[in-house]
Amino acid sequence: MDKYELMRDIGSGNFGVARLMRNKETRELVAMKYIERGYKIDENVAREIINHRSLRHPNIIRFKKVVLTPTHLTIIMEYAAGGELFID
Repeated sequence: MDKYELMRDIGSGNFGVARLMRNKETRELVAMKYIERGYKIDENVAREIINHRSLRHPNIIRFKKVVLTPTHLTIIMEYAAGGELFID
């Protein structure tokens, strides 16, 4: 996680916070979703990670890496600059 620098927070919700980070070596922007370890991480989160990691399509955000720290599950994914998607 030391190879990334924080740019800014880009969202938060019931399950955690998303931050815009930059890879210090490549300068690539990524989104990191932090989910606090504990009851919030259940079989639904595990299933989402397993399913999403296998998706390969130009219109779907790709998961790059999943990191488990002592306090959080962190999902590193492509950054989409278009903002949040709300469906009514």
